[in-house]
Amino acid sequence: MGQYNFDEIINREGTNCLKYDARSWFFKSDEVLPLWVADMDFKTPDFIVDAIKERTKHEIFGYTFRCDKYYQSIINWMKRRHNWEVQKEWISYSPGVVAGLTLAVETFTKTGDKIIVQPPVYFPFFDLVKGSKRKIIENPLKIENGRYTFDFEDLKSKIDKNTKMLLLCNPQNPGGMVWTREELTELGNICIENNILVVSDEIHSDLIFKGHKHIPFASISQEFADNCLVCMAPSKTFNVAGFSSSLVIIPNKAKFTRYERTLGVGHLGMGNIFGTVAMQAAYTHGDEWLEQLIAYLQDNYNYLEAFIKENLPKIRVMKPEATYLIWLDFKEYGMKNEELFNYAIEKAQVGLNDGGRFGTGGDGWLRINIGCPRNTLKEALGRLKKGFNI
Repeated sequence: MGQYNFDEIINREGTNCLKYDARSWFFKSDEVLPLWVADMDFKTPDFIVDAIKERTKHEIFGYTFRCDKYYQSIINWMKRRHNWEVQKEWISYSPGVVAGLTLAVETFTKTGDKIIVQPPVYFPFFDLVKGSKRKIIENPLKIENGRYTFDFEDLKSKIDKNTKMLLLCNPQNPGGMVWTREELTELGNICIENNILVVSDEIHSDLIFKGHKHIPFASISQEFADNCLVCMAPSKTFNVAGFSSSLVIIPNKAKFTRYERTLGVGHLGMGNIFGTVAMQAAYTHGDEWLEQLIAYLQDNYNYLEAFIKENLPKIRVMKPEATYLIWLDFKEYGMKNEELFNYAIEKAQVGLNDGGRFGTGGDGWLRINIGCPRNTLKEALGRLKKGFNI
């Protein structure tokens, strides 16, 4: 495969790209350098593009189904990357991970049930619970030794008979934590003891930095496997979010059947031809590209960390164990959320994510996406230096 070029600058403007072409809507400015939406500015890998081109040679794009090679590519990937033995009968589908989480909420809980969310966390967790007319129970994360960890005592104090589900972010977004086996085991045992179903968002599970190991929640024990749904996708890993193709792994047969029924009622299970082709190609041929990507992202992070330490010492960086999303603490500047967000736009001309949107614990933080060529990152950090060197 050779060496991939992650330094290449590709103009995404004019492609209906949310990150760039929606700047005037989201930031009220076309001048900001956008590092907000969680996709990357790198080309989709050649083996995925080539597979799609090959499929277009057959110029009929009617109804299709997912073949055995598709399922086997997923099974093999989970074994190679995560040492997880997955069976074909466990693999279902969703148009996206958030859609899978929502379908799980609709399938396994009822209006008024309580669902645990652990902020600061990916903000659609809040939206989907509220939108489904369930009640959010917050179990905020704690910072210990510079990283987030679970607050088990707080969790146990908030559980009651109406608490039916926990939405887990594994790896964690925005903090970038790779939850350890010990952390997940204690969390899972509390949920089993209280008959709480775990729905695990593992969309960032392939983007793990050296020294860390992703543990799929369902792989820990048979008991855990029977008490969870795991949502995954190639979208973050291979930059193919636009194909709207994700997978939901449900080892428990009864739960699998119930989820599939909800999927079928909405006629959501078919997916699309090119999403299927892209996923199969990614999980069949993606190992070397992913290794090179992770090395590049690690170098990007190292550059960011050194730059901020030298030039913006008021900013505290939470060291990520996974993902290309970095959590930055601006609290020393003493700004309120809206002021901080707008200051970054107006004074630094950089478009980041407002930490307050991630819930409790997010005030005073901004999230930056380093899934971009090094020169783009250098430009963004230079703008931050100019704007925040106050």
